[in-house]
Amino acid sequence: CGRAAKQAADWILEPDNFEKLRAQFESTSRFAKLKSITPKQAGKLLFLRVVAATSDAMGMNMISKGCEKMLQFLKTVDVFENMTVLSLSGNYCVDKKPSAMNWINNRGYSISCDVTLKCDVIKSVLKTSAGALAELNSSKNHVGSSLAGCIGGNNAHASNIVAGIYLATGQDIAQAGTSSMAMVNMECLDRGDLYVSVTMPCIEVGTVGGGTSLAAQQNNLQLLTSTPDVNINAALLAQVVCGAVLAGEISLLSALCSGDLVKSHMQLNRAER
Repeated sequence: CGRAAKQAADWILEPDNFEKLRAQFESTSRFAKLKSITPKQAGKLLFLRVVAATSDAMGMNMISKGCEKMLQFLKTVDVFENMTVLSLSGNYCVDKKPSAMNWINNRGYSISCDVTLKCDVIKSVLKTSAGALAELNSSKNHVGSSLAGCIGGNNAHASNIVAGIYLATGQDIAQAGTSSMAMVNMECLDRGDLYVSVTMPCIEVGTVGGGTSLAAQQNNLQLLTSTPDVNINAALLAQVVCGAVLAGEISLLSALCSGDLVKSHMQLNRAER
């Protein structure tokens, strides 16, 4: 019943009980470090959102293993004696689905990148102006995406860059959609300069495990994140992803401002006959 679910949630939130669950979770891996458990009740159902550090691994399998051990332990606690585990995952995680929860609370790495573009570069290289870029970004990436009801869709084409890097570095390509949630902001500065930032709260990457062990993908990871220090390679890769998205946003928005988008596609993306 609902009262039992509430009692179970209260038990989990007790600091001493959390430490018991942490011990169970961390006994399954030398890298997994439990950070928090957030219960969410829906009638007699109880969902748990688990946050953990997983070193340089993306960590889904690691976390699943730890959660399974915690659930086995909970079955031995009196307050959970009538509990039935419906599923290890209840979609409250939220995995492989763009969501307001991940947009607000983050999932994986939350990264922001920014740059100030000088007026002469905007004119000579990008063939546009700071004012035109800022206006287009506001109208397209903010107003247009709002009209479409997008969650984390305040960008022009972040998913193009994310998908490409994920394939090249052995990431879970099914997470490219959620990891592509991004907000692009632009602000006109003095002398025709432009400040540009990209914020991505849900970059799900790892540099060990899964497809990262494939030869070609491992070579690419060595080029992008090679460092002898553990626990920071995945974070470095997340920064690479965000930086590449920043460059891609500037490029596409500039092409739209200058009217070069279709022309460049016709010239560069068509096989010669």
